[in-house]
Amino acid sequence: FFFGDNCSTDTTDTLANMAASRGFSRALKLDTMNKNVHKMEYAVRGAIVTKANEYKAKLRAGEKLPFSEVTSCNIGNPHSLGQEPLTFFRQVLACCVYPALLEPSSGAAMPADVVDRAKTILSSTEGGLGAYSGSKGLTAVRESVCTYIENRDDISHVDPENIYLTNGASAGIAAVLQLLVSNEGDGVMIPIPQYPLYTATLALLGATPVPYYPDETKGWTLSVNDLRAAVKESKTPVKAICVINPGNPTGQCLSADNIREILEFAREENLAVLADEVYQTNIYVDALEFVSFKKVLESMPNSHEILLASFHSTSKGFVGECGMRGGYLEISNLDPEVSKELYKYMSVSLCPNLPGQVLLETMVNPPSSGGESYPTYVKERDGIMASLTRRARMVVEALNAMEGVSCNPVEGALYAFPQITLPPAAIAAARKNGLAPDAVYAMEMLKATGVCVVPGSGFGQAPGTYHFRTTILPSEERLKTVMQAVQAFHVEYLKRTF
Repeated sequence: FFFGDNCSTDTTDTLANMAASRGFSRALKLDTMNKNVHKMEYAVRGAIVTKANEYKAKLRAGEKLPFSEVTSCNIGNPHSLGQEPLTFFRQVLACCVYPALLEPSSGAAMPADVVDRAKTILSSTEGGLGAYSGSKGLTAVRESVCTYIENRDDISHVDPENIYLTNGASAGIAAVLQLLVSNEGDGVMIPIPQYPLYTATLALLGATPVPYYPDETKGWTLSVNDLRAAVKESKTPVKAICVINPGNPTGQCLSADNIREILEFAREENLAVLADEVYQTNIYVDALEFVSFKKVLESMPNSHEILLASFHSTSKGFVGECGMRGGYLEISNLDPEVSKELYKYMSVSLCPNLPGQVLLETMVNPPSSGGESYPTYVKERDGIMASLTRRARMVVEALNAMEGVSCNPVEGALYAFPQITLPPAAIAAARKNGLAPDAVYAMEMLKATGVCVVPGSGFGQAPGTYHFRTTILPSEERLKTVMQAVQAFHVEYLKRTF
């Protein structure tokens, strides 16, 4: 039996003919597979990205297209767009992967603080990075995460037993949702627009997304009255609320007061809170600062009454190590009996990957002032953040210069999410073909410019509005060219007859 692309058309046809001749039926077909998997959608890797990959292959083969390269602005993948890895992080990882580099005879001449860190991490393993760790991750790394949270939030103690290291933040989010959804149709509140991980995971679990709408006209601010209305209007019991801060795809940064209101709302409604905080170091407005849900929770007199799951990742920030799949989950105020069940669930996959754990340790515990690696680390960190700040402004300015396009400031995260006013004829033509109008716009943009973005319909949006999400990640020089191409396409698109 053959599945996938390795089976030629001729072989497939031959097998099909053989099967038909003897009444054979495949053990797994579209109508017998898990229906929830079939219902899942993940817009950042959808049809437009598939077409972009086709164009990349054609360009590599020497085929002439209207553009010389494809720019993948569909996903927050910094290294794929030229961001360099941080030196200290990769040196520590290299030494952990290949401990012979720690020996003076290797000639590697690693900085002393790199050697010390790698030895500390390796000493907490059961035999190097090729051995399983505990299901929660390496103790030394979890302790570093605790120290990071304590320093970030100015709190006295974080229990390492409440920390689970995960394969990126996504695995932790999926685990908590798996724990929460106990009945078919259980409701989980998600922001609209949202990161498609949430709708995809809820579809897989057979849960019901309960949307709430941050106000785009007020910088994507969040009203607790709107949250209450969403619960009241829900036709299914609501178990939890998911909040992305800073926002993806919207880029807004919540204030401490707003977070406190959300937590109090969750307490009143007896909802678990999932705080997706993977962009916490991506803040581009001097007057703003990231405030964690954990910090606000600790300041509340009834903090023990609120179940909070917080997530962080090595994939974003100024680190951008998406491929390493490092992350953590901190879960606060979980019932002790349920905690045992979470541990059991996480144990099924044995442990998170070890290289990701190493990268996470360096992210939460970077070089110290006075250490040999510190000057390089600061230079690299500050250079990346300064450039991201400039790019955030550049993208917003370029988008707001386009006719019928409005974009809120990118306060944080790695994306802009402009609203676009499409010609009525374009909307009608798309709907006639059963397509989302902004998906058609994004596909046409790709065909004309090689710039791959994600239509707002993939994230959800207020009825009657159209958007697209683009990253701010191409290099500053390349980003100027990208935005010029997008502007030229938009002018041409508005002139089309549909």
